[in-house]
Amino acid sequence: MRRVREMLRYRAEQGLGYKAISLRVGAVPSTVRETLKRAAAAGLTWPLGDDVSDAALEAALYREAGNKTGHRRCAEPDWPRLHREMQRKHVTLQILWDEYIAAHPDGYRYSRFCDLYRGWVMKLPVTMRQNHAPGDKLFVDYAGDKLPVVVDRLTGEVRAAHIFVAVLGASSLSYAEASWTETLPDWIGANVRAVEAFGGAPALFVPDNAKVAVIKACLYDPQVNRSYAEMAAHYQSAVLPTRPRRPRDKAKVEAAVLIVERWLFGRLRHRTFYSLAELNAVIAGLIADFNDRRVLRRVGMTRRQLFEELDRPALKPLPAESYVYAEWRRRRAGLDYHVEVERHYYSVPYRFAREPIEARITARTIELFHQGERVAAHMRGSGNGRHTTTPEHMPSSHKRFADWTVERITRESAAIGVCTALLCEKILVDRPHPEQGFRACLGIVRLARSFGRDRVEAACSRALDIGARTYGSVRSILDQGLDQVPATSAVNGLPIDHPNIRGPRYYH
Repeated sequence: MRRVREMLRYRAEQGLGYKAISLRVGAVPSTVRETLKRAAAAGLTWPLGDDVSDAALEAALYREAGNKTGHRRCAEPDWPRLHREMQRKHVTLQILWDEYIAAHPDGYRYSRFCDLYRGWVMKLPVTMRQNHAPGDKLFVDYAGDKLPVVVDRLTGEVRAAHIFVAVLGASSLSYAEASWTETLPDWIGANVRAVEAFGGAPALFVPDNAKVAVIKACLYDPQVNRSYAEMAAHYQSAVLPTRPRRPRDKAKVEAAVLIVERWLFGRLRHRTFYSLAELNAVIAGLIADFNDRRVLRRVGMTRRQLFEELDRPALKPLPAESYVYAEWRRRRAGLDYHVEVERHYYSVPYRFAREPIEARITARTIELFHQGERVAAHMRGSGNGRHTTTPEHMPSSHKRFADWTVERITRESAAIGVCTALLCEKILVDRPHPEQGFRACLGIVRLARSFGRDRVEAACSRALDIGARTYGSVRSILDQGLDQVPATSAVNGLPIDHPNIRGPRYYH
């Protein structure tokens, strides 16, 4: 409107013609003529009043500009509804216009329909432009579509791979890989490999509110999955989920997902892979080509060049050891002060029996925590229902029995005598489980303290002869003094008849 005011002033004060005014204001004579004609029609005279703003001046000159002569009025489309439909996947303006013209055959033609829609969109609330500091945020997400290109060699089954995408905020350097699922192990593993591919860690990981990352979505205080938060802390970073139902908060990765899908899916649509590793090798090559070759129009540089200039110097150095995936599970120690983790039992100090315990599970270790304090650590065992027990965790009354093993019983009984060793061996073999015979053998060996080794050896010999394979039988023989009486003798050629002698019928 500044030039319009100049035209009016030159015309009123100096009486210049159209050509002279055009030279002074930098407009063609026809424009000057049309503008002065509109001003005269609107009744505008120089000088303009102080209350005539640029908006008021424009409205006075061009209030009829939007009404074309002879333009017919058509049925007005429901622009808000059409705009919502445009947010749906695979919906285009051509499809919406087809539906509109089917309902209103005399409606706007396609070009006018598109012009009116774009004009309506321009009046929507503006979006905030996000400025990302170098090395500050890493946006992570899974692509909505899957890649069904992996074939099982044995069955011929086609499996669909999920595509993980990560993009740095400042440089838009992208990373992508395929995984079978979107579960927590695959999610954290993909985040770790993305950080290692970038060669540094960001200050913040920015996911959406997916269950794998956020336990409870909340605008003010979201609860991040403990394993995911621990992974971020390993790289001296933190997790900052976006607001619930606010995809624009992570517009960077949403755009990256769309671009990566177009870059990968179209190029891989005719290819077949027989393993996930083979697919990821090809994806890595395509993403490297995408980062190195595609020039961003507004900056005139590739993503790789921007990364080297902006993000790489600002990323945090990686720790000496890569993050080891761990899961946290809530458990309760049993009465026997053992905690069950995947069908294996691990001990904690006996004072924590019946107490709630948190288990940190990795591929090799099991760490047990009570109220944030680590109380036990074990090498991970197989899920065979067995126990892993640390002697220091046991009460003193249990340690006396815990040290007894088959090897020790065999060694202690052999030190007393051959018959004692043979009797203990038979006791262990007769039981369904050797440990069920430990106490009986332990009692027989300890009888040597009270009766002496020779008497115990004789008692075990007599017990073997009569088939008495219990601790009570051996103790009874010693109490009755039968160990000092021969088990059998001949009187006039006849065997001795005695209640303790069972005879040959017993063994039939």
